[in-house]
Amino acid sequence: MNALVAPEPLPVALSAEKAALLARLAEGLAPEELYWVAAWSAARAGHSQRGVRLADAAPAGAPDAPRLTIVYGSQTGNAKRLAEQLAARSESAGLAVRLVRADAYPQRELSKETHLLLVISTQGEGEPPDDARGFVEFVAGKRAPRLPGLHYAVLGLGDSSYPQFCAIGRQLDARLAELGATRFAPLGEADVDIDEVASPWSVRALEQARGALGNAAPAATRSATVHALPARSPHSREQPFHATVLANQRIVSRDSERAVHHVELSLQGSGLRYAPGDAIGLWPTNPPVLVEQWLQAVRLDGAQETSHQGRTLPLAQWLGRERELTRLTRGFVAAHAAASGHADLMRVLRKENATAFAELLSGHQPIDLLRRYRAAWRAEDLVAALRPLTPRLYSIASSPRAVGEEEVHLTVARVEYEAFGTPHWGAASTFLSMVDEDATVPVFVESNDRFRLPADGARDIIMIGPGTGVAPFRAFTQDRRETGARGRNWLVFGNRHFTRDFLYQLEWQEARRSGALHRLDLAFSRDTAQKVYVQDRLREQGRELYAWLQGGAHLYVCGDANHMARDVHAALLDIAVAHGGHAPDAARAWLADLLTQGRYARDVY
Repeated sequence: MNALVAPEPLPVALSAEKAALLARLAEGLAPEELYWVAAWSAARAGHSQRGVRLADAAPAGAPDAPRLTIVYGSQTGNAKRLAEQLAARSESAGLAVRLVRADAYPQRELSKETHLLLVISTQGEGEPPDDARGFVEFVAGKRAPRLPGLHYAVLGLGDSSYPQFCAIGRQLDARLAELGATRFAPLGEADVDIDEVASPWSVRALEQARGALGNAAPAATRSATVHALPARSPHSREQPFHATVLANQRIVSRDSERAVHHVELSLQGSGLRYAPGDAIGLWPTNPPVLVEQWLQAVRLDGAQETSHQGRTLPLAQWLGRERELTRLTRGFVAAHAAASGHADLMRVLRKENATAFAELLSGHQPIDLLRRYRAAWRAEDLVAALRPLTPRLYSIASSPRAVGEEEVHLTVARVEYEAFGTPHWGAASTFLSMVDEDATVPVFVESNDRFRLPADGARDIIMIGPGTGVAPFRAFTQDRRETGARGRNWLVFGNRHFTRDFLYQLEWQEARRSGALHRLDLAFSRDTAQKVYVQDRLREQGRELYAWLQGGAHLYVCGDANHMARDVHAALLDIAVAHGGHAPDAARAWLADLLTQGRYARDVY
């Protein structure tokens, strides 16, 4: 492909910085993609001249035509992927459709909608994804309008290994009905094997929408909202690329409590592209030792040919490559309760025992139930009771500008621990930490548009990433160094021990010496009598942190959602009160505004 050349001077010239950003965007795009960008730019210019935001514009040629609005809230990309698929199918069926991320949806328009489809995930202990917090609060709050003219459908995504499965989807579905809206499709609830529920639900929901809107919208009508560039690679979640392992190196001391590995993969020939903030999706294989433990626990032969949904494989292959063995779900608990007939297991499934059930899910793997509550499983029934193995996401720890577009780095903490007198393992982390160099692993890129470096390189950034949560900040720092960004970079890192667990220590020290990292605050929780965590360091440096944020800095948090991210959020609220003079309610509003602006971004799991 020819090198990108500068365009002829225009009557209204771009600044040097904007011209550089435009050149970076256009680099590597195919001709049809460049034409697409040109058409989008022309449409945006036309709407801007009329004082209309592109995201709010009605479909061209039919300003008052009924349309299907699809709003999504996504933390890890699954809800976004499904919403994009729904939009594409809707347009193919001739429907006028608008696709909007929840935090970009103009809330004033809700009262005017006639057909609304929501795709939204539930995080952790029943929380909305970050990009949907404002939308969920608005719909649930007293300012939400009555909606007697709205027809709606909700597809909730969740993980049944958490007690609050699809809680946000359920809340929105019930609340919209309470506001007077009418369902055109029943609530859909998809577990981590998403497509098993989402695919048939989508077909039925779109049939209902087409019946209501089909006669009103010409087949040629398309949404004026431009959402995403077409993919340039044939590889995806459904068709992963088999990436060669270039390096697999342990980066903690031998006496560290947890093994952490730096893994480098080749993307050569894949066509996959990524940006700092994105994740690599990995399809794992369950540890062979764990498969053998399962076969012993259920007293079945791994060579036994076992059929399920039209496929026949040896049982060991079903367990090794096709089924989820490390995450306990309500469905498997119920199936094992029925198979074992054990009263205690049946009792914990009752609604009034939600706390005990939550403790069971958080503290046990499925094999713990197999050992404690013996049952006579048939191979076919066992395979049917287990949910399909799903990919795991790892935050990317490299910038393509630093390592090249055809290479990607990951930071992987191996999950391995003792419980109930026996060893336990994680699926993907064990797989990745043990894979040999020159072997291949099936991967895809999961983009994360809400976890991006600021477009303005002069902005300061604050990065909070304990443990392997530091991975994307290695990518951020590399990228800012390569682009010559003028803004300051502040990293807050924590782990257990300085001498054992200081991930990428030499790199951070060199970054400090070279000026690529302007500030580094550390919290090693087990090195002192009193445990110190990253949130403690934030409070200690609260005055300066607040000053950075007031000066326009972007703040990023990556890591554990259930504890660390909540503790950091609480620390930020305390800082706003102590150093910003905010009342508690005003501090919450201030932090929510940073989220809305995209200046407070979280990659939590």
